[in-house]
Amino acid sequence: MSRFREEIIGNQRLVLADCLEYLPGLEAGSVDFVFADPPYGHNNNNGDLIARRESALSMEAVPEEEWRPIANDGPEANKLFRAVLPELRRVLQPGCCCCCCGGGGGPDPQCARWSLWLDEVFDFKQMVVWDKGPMGMGWHYRRSYETVLVGQVPGAACHWYDTTNRVENIIRPGFAPKIIPSTDQHPTEKPPQLAAHFMLLHSLPGHLVLDPFLGSGSTLAAAELLGRRGIGIEIEPKYFDLALRRVEAATKQARLEFESRPVPKQLRIEEAAHEGS
Repeated sequence: MSRFREEIIGNQRLVLADCLEYLPGLEAGSVDFVFADPPYGHNNNNGDLIARRESALSMEAVPEEEWRPIANDGPEANKLFRAVLPELRRVLQPGCCCCCCGGGGGPDPQCARWSLWLDEVFDFKQMVVWDKGPMGMGWHYRRSYETVLVGQVPGAACHWYDTTNRVENIIRPGFAPKIIPSTDQHPTEKPPQLAAHFMLLHSLPGHLVLDPFLGSGSTLAAAELLGRRGIGIEIEPKYFDLALRRVEAATKQARLEFESRPVPKQLRIEEAAHEGS
């Protein structure tokens, strides 16, 4: 019997576990594509500006007991990121891609440091800017973008399924809408459209997608709706339960029609992504 809690919903396997403990059990070369949103190490929602946003804007402050700190979101995040990269390379086949959200803005030059670490394990392919549109957190140079770092496994040409030659290294505002999380959502929730953008470029229906930091499940919701199989690993039970409901809702809409190239104009899965959460 597995010591991890595993739930199968549609074509998706959701696992409640520490990814560093679970990933060694996956077969080498068994995964076709990775989309990861690791903790950034910013202590989000643990006394920072995100937690204190309301009081900073002269609104009613959120009491400390309602802050939603994220596991491994302190100084240990950098160590975690470096530790998981070799495992992600091991489970991917040559030519497969790993896309890691890497934050944006400063003063910590995290995306630069993570790019170098990614290049130690993978062949660094590109840094994609997700322009979330105005207006982001902060006061000076307000943070209105995040980066997605793309690495490819050495040994073969990167799998690339776009045929338009029109895919930019910027995701323009409006495609992957910015989420301002409510108190019943993950505090750094990503729209399913973000994972779907890269999933369509680097994988095909039936391929196996891995998300080692599942959060509330947006990657697997997108995978289900796009006909990919998925494995998602989440360490926090409360967000694992949100992911279960989110993916279950996505299975009910899995027959929606989407444009397949280069990417959908707008993945119509927002309702599925948030139903019941």
